[in-house]
Amino acid sequence: MPEAASTQATIGDSEFDRDTALTRREPGVYDIDLSAGWTIINAVNGGYLLAVLGRALSDALPHADPFTISAHYLTASQPGPAVVRTSVVRTGRSLSTGQASLFQYDEQGREVERIRVLASYGDLDTLPDDVRTTAKPPAIPPMDQCFGPETASDIRLPSGGPAPVPGSSAITDRLMIKLDPSTLGWALGAPSGKGEMRAWFGLSDGRDADPLSLLLAVDALPPTAFELGIKGWVPTVELTVHVRTRPAPGPLRVSITTRNLAGGFLEEDAEVWDSNDRLVAQSRQLARVRLG
Repeated sequence: MPEAASTQATIGDSEFDRDTALTRREPGVYDIDLSAGWTIINAVNGGYLLAVLGRALSDALPHADPFTISAHYLTASQPGPAVVRTSVVRTGRSLSTGQASLFQYDEQGREVERIRVLASYGDLDTLPDDVRTTAKPPAIPPMDQCFGPETASDIRLPSGGPAPVPGSSAITDRLMIKLDPSTLGWALGAPSGKGEMRAWFGLSDGRDADPLSLLLAVDALPPTAFELGIKGWVPTVELTVHVRTRPAPGPLRVSITTRNLAGGFLEEDAEVWDSNDRLVAQSRQLARVRLG
């Protein structure tokens, strides 16, 4: 993974912002060129796609911050031109609700819907400070004791040589991920069977997190299926994200767990914590597992 840029990117001028920027064609209709820099194998990462649609809804709705957003992934998105169409479902004083779909064209020039979302937006800065929780930040070793992808195809571990990362791709160059060694058995050929993944997380250019980048963070770590001894692509079927508060500057900690794999599907429950030990986002997704 490349070192962070000597001049830290800020919110609004990072690669993530450029690659999620849309051009408004007309009210509710946006054009975008999906970047190949956020791909998993040949498909565009689901968290990046969610951030693209989240940005479109931030423009289309009277409120700017996603509170809850649920996405159904219908077909795999490819790098290249896409169209996002949004519609306003309801607007209120504190919350507004909208829906959005992303479309691309097939080889015959027919429009194909890739992803559809329904979301409620508000203003995170107006929320009360009262917090009553039993949730605790994940116990992750200091960053210098964790390990991240050295290239898009290998990860350096204490044992020495590189081990392949199934499904790794261009997206790893855009992320700062330092994985908890206790969740790296899969990379050594000895998965724990626990279905857990934990890591420090950020963007490689040093841009701090905001509500839109949290939509990426929940879907950016290696799949928990790797620690269950399963290799290969684990495509998302449905993903729901709750953004709880605006994150403080600094690296995030992401913890993902799977408790049940059955019928070729598993769930992933994610928590994202900021540098002030606040739970800033939660998610659950249903994913398909390619068995055998």
